[in-house]
Order: sequence, then structure tokens, then C-alpha cells
Amino acid sequence: MIPQAQALAAPAPGASAAKLLPLPFETMKFCSICGNEVTLGVPPGDNRPRYSCAHCGTIHYQNPNLVLGTVPVWQDRVLLCRRAIEPRYGFWTLPAGFMENGETTAEGAERETVEEAGARIELGDLFSMLDVPQVKQVHLFFRAQMLGPELDPGPESLEARLFDEDEIPWQQIAFRTVEQTLQWFFEDRRRGIYATHTGAIRYAARSQE
Repeated sequence: MIPQAQALAAPAPGASAAKLLPLPFETMKFCSICGNEVTLGVPPGDNRPRYSCAHCGTIHYQNPNLVLGTVPVWQDRVLLCRRAIEPRYGFWTLPAGFMENGETTAEGAERETVEEAGARIELGDLFSMLDVPQVKQVHLFFRAQMLGPELDPGPESLEARLFDEDEIPWQQIAFRTVEQTLQWFFEDRRRGIYATHTGAIRYAARSQE
């Protein structure tokens, strides 16, 4: 056994993992490295519970995921995609998705735009960054200029379409981060000055009793 793993502080008697863990937190039973059971406790020098393996000594850290996307524009119209997957099947969104290993945030945003809409773009500056702590995500959207109106939606999109501001289907926008980013974008365009916006989207906490 690994001494460091043995030294993990155990939960208080009667305390469930759900009560001990911060929200949100994925429960684990087995180590993804060696397959042995994991235990829950606070590692030495740490300040929050982690799952750790006493057999191989691995501490399993859980950290937020990055979601990367763009606000693509062609002749004052904004590109939106209608989702062909859950969650929010059939609702409209900016092209976006999870960052992959080995790519930069800019590369990931451009890749997602190609995969979901088949749009050719010139990537611009970072436009919005929104924390969504209760689903362990940070959403980043870049401004993007389309190089042509041609679209070729991929399998994750039912369709892709260009919208004037007064055509945006606000009641059918899939995610609050997309809605907020679009609102900031149109406000900045009316002012003639584009800023970089930050914020957080918070949902009411769910009980894990």
C-alpha cells in the first residue's frame, strides 16, 4: 500500500459521500488506473474530498470541462445550429462543443464550427467566458467572420441557418450561456464596440440526500 493513500482523512461516521462531496461531483467505485476500489477522503495538503486508490496511490481529481464555440457572422446575420442530440434536442445553439486534448481553445472553437455547421470562418477575438459551476463547465465563445454563406451541417445538427437579429428564436435557444452571449453580441454591435465579457450562470442547487 501507498502511505500517502493510507493517510487520507476519512468521512465522519455516518456522513454519506453525497453530503461530503461538493456539488457537482461524480461518484466513483473503482480506480481507472488499476481497477481496485477507491475511497473518499481529503489527501494530505489538500482541502477537499477526492477519490483515491490505496493500491496504486492514484488521486482522482475532478475538474471543470471547457466548452468552446463561436459567434459566426455573415453579412450581419448570425449562424445558429439546431441540435440533433440531447440535451435540448431540436433547440437552437451557437456552434460549440467540448475541448479535445492536444488543441488550443481557438483550434477547438474553429473545429466545432466546422463539425456542427460546415462553415468556413476566420476566427476573431475571445468574446465571452461564462462559468457554469453546477455542471462543471466553462463556456468560451469567439467572434468569427464567415468566409462564405455555404453551410454543411454535421450529424449533431438538424440544420444550420443564418439569422438577422429580429429573427433569433429566443424562446428556442438551447442554453443560457448561448442566450447571454447573443445578447452581449447584439448590444455590442449596436454600440459599435466589441468587448470581452465574463459572467456566471448559476442554477438552484439540487438536494443530494
